[in-house]
Amino acid sequence: MTRADSRRPSVHVSIDVASLDEGVRFYGRVLGLVERARPFPSMAILDAGNVTVCMHEKAAGTPSSPASAEARRYERHWTPVHLDFHVADFEEVLEDVRAEGGAVETELRTSGPKPVAFCADPFGNGFCVIGEPVS
Repeated sequence: MTRADSRRPSVHVSIDVASLDEGVRFYGRVLGLVERARPFPSMAILDAGNVTVCMHEKAAGTPSSPASAEARRYERHWTPVHLDFHVADFEEVLEDVRAEGGAVETELRTSGPKPVAFCADPFGNGFCVIGEPVS
C-alpha cells in the first residue's frame, strides 16, 4: 500500500436534523436510504448504496461548532457543501420530495446533459436530484 493509498479515507456523510425519526422517514421514502443501525438514540446509520449517511438529531439553537457563534437552525439555509443524488426516475423522486415535506426549488431540464433539481429537505438542508441523461 502506498502512502497516498493509506491516506485515502472512507467517506461518510453526516446530516443534522431536528427529528431523527422524521429524517430517516424522509430520506427513506424519497431516496430509498435504509436504516442499518441506531448506535444511540440520537444517531442513525443509513445505507445509500454507495455511501453511508450518519444522521444526527440535534436541537435547533444548539451550537454548530465550538469554533463558531452560529447556532444550528432548520429553516432553509445555504452551505457550499451539499449532496447530489443521481436517480433513475427523476419525476418520481421530485414528486416524493414534495409529498414528504421537502421542496423542489429549481428545475433545470434542458440546460445540460442531465436534468437537475435543486431541493431542500424538511430541515432546510439543500441537495440536488440529478436524473438520467436527456436523449
